[in-house]
Amino acid sequence: MNYIKLVISVDDEYHESLIAELMDMEFDGFQQLDDELVTYITKERFHVGDRERIEHLLEGFPGNAFIQSEEIVADQNWNQEWEKTIQAQEVGRFLVRPTWSAVSPREGQTLLEIDPKMAFGTGYHETTRLMLRQLPDVIGEGDRVLDAGTGTGILAIASIKLGASHVYAFDIDEWSIMNTRENIYLNGVTAEDITILKGSIEVVDDEDRFDVILANIERNTIMDMLPAFAMHIKSGGKLLLSGLLEKDESDVRGKLADKHFGHVNTFHENEWIAIWAEKHRH
Repeated sequence: MNYIKLVISVDDEYHESLIAELMDMEFDGFQQLDDELVTYITKERFHVGDRERIEHLLEGFPGNAFIQSEEIVADQNWNQEWEKTIQAQEVGRFLVRPTWSAVSPREGQTLLEIDPKMAFGTGYHETTRLMLRQLPDVIGEGDRVLDAGTGTGILAIASIKLGASHVYAFDIDEWSIMNTRENIYLNGVTAEDITILKGSIEVVDDEDRFDVILANIERNTIMDMLPAFAMHIKSGGKLLLSGLLEKDESDVRGKLADKHFGHVNTFHENEWIAIWAEKHRH
């Protein structure tokens, strides 16, 4: 069986939304590289007009998004090819590794064993690293934590390993819910430690309050959710945000101040940032 291989030039921050669109078109293999998305579909399923449809989709992404190349390739082990792109890595005090890696944690390192779904990507983006590096300073023993847009569940699992008493994690995507459940099992964490909810912020009970709220999602969603975060966080509670670019900092900090959050620090990796804020005490 032959496949059509497309190499698409598109900024990393838009990979996940584009993947969702391509999956609807029956593309079923993905590799996420720096500012490139490689995707595959069987030649039989690549219909007349699909290329034009993709080009139309790319017009909706800011920046220079375009199809770099299109070629026919022979069948191969897509999972094996994908696994080659994901390696164990040290992030702060954590060792993040997929199950197919033989790398062992050094003394003092906390192991996070994460197998991301092929459609989700590596889960090791700059924004994830920014969040993981700050978690040991943000999570306290016994904290109740809300993980907004949990993805692979990596931040929820890390929070439990740092001493949080319970994490409520939600995501709108069914594949994220399934992947989080799998990764919870891999890390020896239980369903009593992490509650997984399908949906957005509205699935959180209005009366529920948290010591820490984590959100590694895109800017517009963060801005939309900030009023709800302000409602669900305890007085003096900590808010750690990423999925943000340096150019977003001023707007986000302004909205945080409006909702009675004080800015603690901003952390940088390349053009990405994470913001730590705390809710003013009454």
